Parts: sequence; C-alpha cells; structure tokens
Amino acid sequence: MKRSGWVAWLRLLAGLGILVALVWHLGSQAFLAGLRRIDTATLLAALGIGVLTTVCSAWRWCLVARGLGLRLPLGRAVADYYRALFLNAALPGGVLGDVHRAVHHGRSSGDLGRGVRAVALERTAGQVVLLVTGAVVLLVRPSPVLAPVARFLASPAVALSVAAAGLLVLAVAVRLRRHRGASRGERALRTVVAEARQGLLARGVWPGVALSSAAVLAGYLGMFVLAARVAGATAPTAELVPLVVLALLAMALPLNVGGWGPREGVAAWAFGAAGLGAAQGLTTAVIYGVLAFVASLPGAVVLLARVSPLSAARPATSAAVPLGIRIPSKEPRRSGAERQAERPPLAAATGMIRQRAAEVPSAVAGGVRPQTSQATAARGDTS
Repeated sequence: MKRSGWVAWLRLLAGLGILVALVWHLGSQAFLAGLRRIDTATLLAALGIGVLTTVCSAWRWCLVARGLGLRLPLGRAVADYYRALFLNAALPGGVLGDVHRAVHHGRSSGDLGRGVRAVALERTAGQVVLLVTGAVVLLVRPSPVLAPVARFLASPAVALSVAAAGLLVLAVAVRLRRHRGASRGERALRTVVAEARQGLLARGVWPGVALSSAAVLAGYLGMFVLAARVAGATAPTAELVPLVVLALLAMALPLNVGGWGPREGVAAWAFGAAGLGAAQGLTTAVIYGVLAFVASLPGAVVLLARVSPLSAARPATSAAVPLGIRIPSKEPRRSGAERQAERPPLAAATGMIRQRAAEVPSAVAGGVRPQTSQATAARGDTS
C-alpha cells in the first residue's frame, strides 16, 4: 500500500478512536439523546441555513475561479458545491467531495491544475476567515475555556514553533526574490503565490471573498447554536459562541470520519470546561452533525440527476452488436438465382460484372500464364 493510503487509514482510525473514547467515557446516551431531540422544524431550519451557506460558498468559489481566468457560472457552482458537501458528509475523510469538485471543474474548464488550485484557494480563504474570527472571539470574549487555551498558546513550544514557521516563510520569500525561476519547485511555488494574488487578493476579488466567507461562518455558527438549543443548553448565546468556535476549528483537523471525531471531542471538552457538562457538548455536536448532513441532502439529488442520464443511456450502448457476430435473420433463406431475379436490371448487370471479375484468376495464384498462353495461341491462329 502506498504512503498516502496508510495516511488516509490512520486518519480514519484516529477519528474512530476519538468517537470510541467518547462513548466509553460518556456513554451512548449522549448520542441517542441528540437523535431523539431533532424534530421537523429543526430539520427545515437546517435546510434553510444550508441554502445560505452553500450559495455563499459557491459564490466565493466563482470569484476565485474567475480571478484565475476560469469560467464558472453561479448555478453550476451551487449544484457542484451541494454535491461536494454531500460526498464529504457521506464518505470517510471529509474531503473527497472537494477533490471530486476540483477535478471535475478542472477537466471541464480545460485546465486541471488551475481548477484544483481554485478549489484549494477557496477552501483556504474560508479557513483563514475562521481562524481570524476565532482568534478575535477567543481573545475578546472572556470564557473559562480560554484559561487552558491561553496557557497552551503561551507555552514555549508554541512560541518556538511560531517563530520557526515565521523564519521559514521569510527565508523562502528571500530565496524566491533572489533566485527567479532557478528550480522546478521554486517556479511552482511562485506560480501558487501569483495565483493566490489573482484569486484572493485582487482588487475585484477579495471584498466578495471576505463577505461570502463571513456569511458562511455566520451560518455555521447559527447552526451550531441551534444544535445547542435543541440539546437543551440554556446559556446565553455570547457564552456559547466561543465554545462553538473551538468546535468549528476542530473540524479543520484531518482526523475525522465524514466530519465526525475531533468536533465531538472538542465540543465535549469545551462544554465541560465551561461548566455546561461534557455530555451536553457531545449531544450538541451530534445534533450539529445530523443537521449538517440534512443540509447537504440536496447534493444527493444533484448526484442522482447527474448520474441518471448516463444510466438511461447504458441499455442503448449495451445493445450494440460486437464486431464479428452475425445476427441470424428471421426471413427464409433464398437461393442465389431467386435473389438475382429480384434485383433490378442495373444491379443484376453489376452483379454479373462482379461475378466475371471474381472468376478471373489472380496474378498471385499464377492465373496470368493461362491467359497469356491463350492470347498467344489466338495470335498464332490469326497469323
């Protein structure tokens, strides 16, 4: 198995391990309670929030793609984004839908690499806005959860890691500025930086990207607060927002099974640290996962609509007769004389000419010699 395959399996096992640990410590009642509390009104609200976040995400994708010079209509982007969300929620890993979306758009636009980079930049923009907003919320809004988080961020290990990352970025920037196009890796990195400027930081792109990312984040926060209310949380919304931000940040970790795993673990820890109970945090995360899956269900309709024309065309293609196989005719067999009699005069004459030509021996078989001897004999008789 390749290294990428092992990494994917390790990520899935890590997500499953988190879920098993939560069930072991908190019991399965937190999962079942979350499923019992969901009603029809909650599902309809999740669908409405999903429409808002999906349309804004698709708009952000259109802006980035057009900044890179790729054509992407908004209607098609919304349909493809819904399909990607459904595949992300239904398949393990949580990113297979985005991979399919990137490859499909790249191939249809005629530039696979640029299409993949457009999706990567679009997702990166959303994560950057989430990180910035989360940092601002956690620093401005006091919460009991901030004490361990602040101690972790102020630890020497984190400070050294941030300093090393900053020096590495500075060194790479200086090297790129001095050596223009020296190696293949540097040229690829320079291309990525240039496309990031075009797709994210251009004057006509970044305002729309920032606005759409803020709207998407507001939708995610609203759905998480809705899940907390359904789970029975009575704390003020201002107190729930920092906890929800931590859970959303945990979703960015690539250690999940269809989005499940780190989100539930961080929600349980954050709610427990805030005095709301770890079980309630787990129930909230479970309800959010169900609501997010319901909000992505229109993607299943898009997927079936895209597949059904192909499945309908398969019987026609499968009915084609392979080469070399003759289908027996239901008409009675007729002799050559009967078929010759039914032909029109011109066709009959043509058939006679073909029959005469077929009777002439080929030169390869040595049939030219008898004709030559007959012609010589004829000349002798006339002479």
